Amino acid sequence: MVQWTQVDREMAMQSENVLTTLNKHGYKAYWVGGCVRDELLERVVDDMDITTSASPEQVMELFDDCIPTGLQHGTVTVRSGGYYFEVTTFRTESEYQDNRRPAAVQFVQDIKEDLQRRDFTMNALAMDVTGTIVDPFGGQADIKEERVRCVGSAMERFGEDALRMLRCVRFASVFDFKIAHNTWKGLVRQKDLLQHIAMERVRTEMVKMMSGPHPLRGLELLYRSDALAHIKAPVSSVRFNKTLLSNLEQLSGEHVLLRWSLILIAGGYSKDEADVLLRQWTFSNEHRSRITGVLQLEQLIHTSVQEPKDTVSLRSDWIVTVLACGVQAADDWLRIQSTLPAGWRNQSEQAETQVVLVQELAAEWSQSIPVHDLKELDITGEQVLQMVQRKGGPWLGQLMKHLLRETAIGTIENQHEALSAEVKRVVQDDQT
Repeated sequence: MVQWTQVDREMAMQSENVLTTLNKHGYKAYWVGGCVRDELLERVVDDMDITTSASPEQVMELFDDCIPTGLQHGTVTVRSGGYYFEVTTFRTESEYQDNRRPAAVQFVQDIKEDLQRRDFTMNALAMDVTGTIVDPFGGQADIKEERVRCVGSAMERFGEDALRMLRCVRFASVFDFKIAHNTWKGLVRQKDLLQHIAMERVRTEMVKMMSGPHPLRGLELLYRSDALAHIKAPVSSVRFNKTLLSNLEQLSGEHVLLRWSLILIAGGYSKDEADVLLRQWTFSNEHRSRITGVLQLEQLIHTSVQEPKDTVSLRSDWIVTVLACGVQAADDWLRIQSTLPAGWRNQSEQAETQVVLVQELAAEWSQSIPVHDLKELDITGEQVLQMVQRKGGPWLGQLMKHLLRETAIGTIENQHEALSAEVKRVVQDDQT
């Protein structure tokens, strides 16, 4: 048994059972690609792909628990001991369509032919059950020398699937590798092909890169290549303030949405502009809302501090802002502020002083908020209508928001009697 060090022991054993079964029936079989690469890099292996000389039909004859996930491409998913393994027949690929997918595949019997179709040398590695590694393109040497290099011609590999250019940047970023000269040259020359790639695929690569340990490395490569100016929803690298991003990695990769928020702040995006971009980039509604909430809060704070205010007024403004943008946006905004250089907004000294004061006291102010939502008030819209004997309308919504705001600030106690008194006062003022 191969002594995997980065793989769950049971998963390693079950995958070896699949290889052994194939071998016993006269077929060649190997672990291939990312699992071999990550084991060499001493990175945790999450899944184990297998490649074999057996045809998909032969694989399905050998294993009872199979899913024909991609028969046209030679892939069968084999379930063993509760683990799922993609088993793909050795293959070569014909001319690619739309710079992203092969028009057809041809099954072959030589593992080296299969490895030749792969994107980068570090992914063109295979290992058999004895631990012998098949490495026809120098992938192990490239891993040792921390280099991303295309298998064969970079122009051809990127022309086959343009997304490989972003994968190249992502690998260089996540692993903190350099990019081989000819690979980089091919990327720069072929970047216009990125216009053919669906934004969902682009976003997936970018999110993986931004979740990694070295996102600034990736951003610098994207800046230098200007690759993102050629995607379906283009972004110009020149609009971003690099200084604001210098501390990006202080925000943990586990909190990748904070990193995205900081990037958009550095790009000078408004809430609305960011919302359009994130929709185009196929971000989920939840993630888009969280990111744009930070940008909205930044805009509101910037506006709030333009006039001189005392601490009481700043506190009231902060609480109103939290009600508008949400507690999550407020927390995210505060965490991001610690990574930004002083005075980056280029506003007056007075305004800057007030922003600093908000940053220092905002957490305390947030904790003092007794209510965040209308349903938390000790009075309902129905009760207000009964009290004042009026029909509903826009005025009721405005009144309820007023009650929420004043209760959150602390001007009114969240008690039915106090809220009722405020309702009567406001209605009476409106009538005079």
